[in-house]
Amino acid sequence: MKPLFLITNDDGYQSAGLRHLVSVAKEMGDVVVMAPDRNSSGVGTSITTVRPLRVKEVGNPGEDLFACDGTPADCVKMALEHYCPRRPDLVLSGINFGSNASINALYSGTIGAVIEACLDGYPAIGFSLLTHSASADFSHCAPSIRQILQLSLQYPLAGGTGLNVNIPHLPADEIRGIKVCRQAQASWVDSLEKRTDPIGRPYWWMTGKFVCDNPPADSDVYALRQGYVSLVPIRPDFTDLSAMQNIQYYEQ
Repeated sequence: MKPLFLITNDDGYQSAGLRHLVSVAKEMGDVVVMAPDRNSSGVGTSITTVRPLRVKEVGNPGEDLFACDGTPADCVKMALEHYCPRRPDLVLSGINFGSNASINALYSGTIGAVIEACLDGYPAIGFSLLTHSASADFSHCAPSIRQILQLSLQYPLAGGTGLNVNIPHLPADEIRGIKVCRQAQASWVDSLEKRTDPIGRPYWWMTGKFVCDNPPADSDVYALRQGYVSLVPIRPDFTDLSAMQNIQYYEQ
C-alpha cells in the first residue's frame, strides 16, 4: 500500500507553495489535502471554539482537496477524524511563504499544524521557503523535500515528533545540503504603527524587525545564512528540564 500524506498549510488552499508540496508528495504516495479557505498566517496553534466549522470540496472529483474555514490546527483535526481514509504516514504543512526558523515557529500557523499532528501522535513536517514574494518559484525546494520525505518514510519519526524545515531562497545549485540544527535564540522588535483610515479613524498595523545577531553554528539561522536547508526536530512539550533541577525550593 502506498504511503498516505495529509497535507495542510497556513497560506490557504490556493497557495502556490501548497501545490508544490502536493506535487512532490504525489510522487511517493496518496494525498489528502485539507487547508484553510483563507490566509491564516500567524495563528500558531489556535483552534476554533466559538462557531461551527465548515468544509467544502475545492478540487476535481477524486482529488481529495478540501478547504476548511478554520485554522491550520482545525484542518488537521478535521481531516484526521473525518476525511482521511486511513491513518496518515506523515502529516505535512507548507510550503510556507517566509521563514519559520527560530522564534518564528512559535507564531506560525504552518508549525501550528505540525504541533497539532504531534499532539495527536502523528509524525509531521513543516516546510517553509525564505521569501514572501508572491511570485516565488518553489521548484528548487523539490529535491530537499523529496529527500526528507524519503528518509522520513524509511526511518519513521516517533509519533509526536515533528520537523521544522526551512529552505533558503537560492538557486538549487547553490543550496549546500541539509543540516540538523537546534532553534536559534532570537527576537522580534515589534511596533504597532498608528495610521488613519480615509474617514479619519485611527488603526494600528503590526510591524517589526527580526533580530538574531551572531547565531551559534549549530542553529537553524546560522545554517540558513550559510546556504543550507535547516531541519529542527520539535515536540509540543515545553518543559524546561534544566530549570526543574534549579527550582526545587518551590516544593514543600
